[in-house]
Amino acid sequence: MLEQELKFSVPRASRKSVAAQLASLQPPPRVRLRAMYFDTADRQLARRHAAIRLRQEGRRWVQTFKMAGADALSRIELNHPCPRRELDLTVYTGTPAEAVLASLTGELQVRYETDVWRRAVSARTRGGTVEIAYDEGVIRAGELELPVCELEFELASGRPEALFKLAARWQRQHGLVLDVRSKAERGDGLANAAARITAVPLDAQSAVREKEILRFWAPRAAAEVNLEKRASPDEALRIVTAECFDQIVRNATALAAVEVPADTILPNEELVHQLRVGMRRLRSAWRLFDGAAALPPQPLQDAVREHFAAFGRVRDRDVIERGVLPALLEAGMPALPAPPAVSMDAAGLACAPGFQGWLLAMLAWNVGVREPAPAPASAAAGTVPPAVPPIADPVKLAPFVTARLRKWHKRLTRGGEHFALLDDERRHALRKLAKRLRYGLALSQSLYRRDYVRAYRKKLSALQDILGEVNDLVVARGHYAGLIETHSQSWFALGWIAARLDELEAKAEDAFRDLGAVRTPWK
Repeated sequence: MLEQELKFSVPRASRKSVAAQLASLQPPPRVRLRAMYFDTADRQLARRHAAIRLRQEGRRWVQTFKMAGADALSRIELNHPCPRRELDLTVYTGTPAEAVLASLTGELQVRYETDVWRRAVSARTRGGTVEIAYDEGVIRAGELELPVCELEFELASGRPEALFKLAARWQRQHGLVLDVRSKAERGDGLANAAARITAVPLDAQSAVREKEILRFWAPRAAAEVNLEKRASPDEALRIVTAECFDQIVRNATALAAVEVPADTILPNEELVHQLRVGMRRLRSAWRLFDGAAALPPQPLQDAVREHFAAFGRVRDRDVIERGVLPALLEAGMPALPAPPAVSMDAAGLACAPGFQGWLLAMLAWNVGVREPAPAPASAAAGTVPPAVPPIADPVKLAPFVTARLRKWHKRLTRGGEHFALLDDERRHALRKLAKRLRYGLALSQSLYRRDYVRAYRKKLSALQDILGEVNDLVVARGHYAGLIETHSQSWFALGWIAARLDELEAKAEDAFRDLGAVRTPWK
């Protein structure tokens, strides 16, 4: 059976309103669901993105096998009633689970458990029927527990558009936070943490526990993308978008901190950075495939720029406080006031309805739903973004991508020949082009020889590091220039920044020359 489901974390402030709206549809009974999840000691099922559980639902036991589907919306789910509290793998003969379970080389054992109270109702819409389940409880592994408060929307019948439209309405009404992690994924992570904690002596477990909590909520960095040369540009864009979206949404989930323990301080600056990297990669992919593949509706493309800029303002403050300011103080500058607070912190931005609506709309677009209800922040409420017309004449992936990367490379190396003479705006444009080239190549590197890609990316990364520091110093220069009238020590900062920029200008021109001389992967 193919399950199509959307899952959202429910912020504490919204839990009463969610329960009230469920009751208004039909008074749902509370059912306790206690489940045991099984895997081998070396996580062979988890590594295949699969899970098997035995769950007590009231007085009966149900055995369920789940496995990842074709996209973030879909999963293969096989349910079988059990007469007793033990696994029966014979029921999977002739099913998609048979080959997975037959390949296991270790014994299945309980890895973690869930204990939740569920309220479930059925909602009929014009496009189909959607099952809504509200779960409150915990995931437990050893001595560790993770709170669960989530709302699931599962398509019972009809079209996926019905699922997205209903979920979008609830998302806007209750400030729900999209979460692509299943209970099984979270439980597996919790079990890994519990194992590492118990593996050390008792007196060291407290320190290891703190590290494991941070590891559990660690920023999600970019992953490698493998594109087949025979793939169509549309197929390639779908694969690339799925990877970039996953990086964005997972970092956003951690920033929203719905399930994060109150006493845990996460590395928000790195979460923001990785979220923006995901956005930058996505925008680079759109530029890379523009003209060869059908891109998302223009309102979705416009909205990502707005959200990228909003998170960028948080990032700029972090750069000054944690990057430039310590260097200035070490050089002898008297203390200065901290940069002014931004209008909204990173957690607030991650939970904002406009951003969450954009995430849901992007997911809908990439899984083939072309009429998602959630409109981006820049669009009027309730409007449906117009579809971008398909490409009339299909093109081959590798030649098209190569031509675009070659064009960006030439523009970048020629533009940087006299970097010291450029104004801030043109320098910033070159920095953005360097990022676009870097991410475009990273997303398509499987089309080229790995050793050529590695040598080229090394030179490009060195250039990008220099351009990034130049940009950070320009941001800091603007901040300190605004403090001159009230804080005379700002002159120290401006002088130090000017001297450092002089050094970087010479380094940048050398880096541009090095990049122009290295063998490009597409030659």
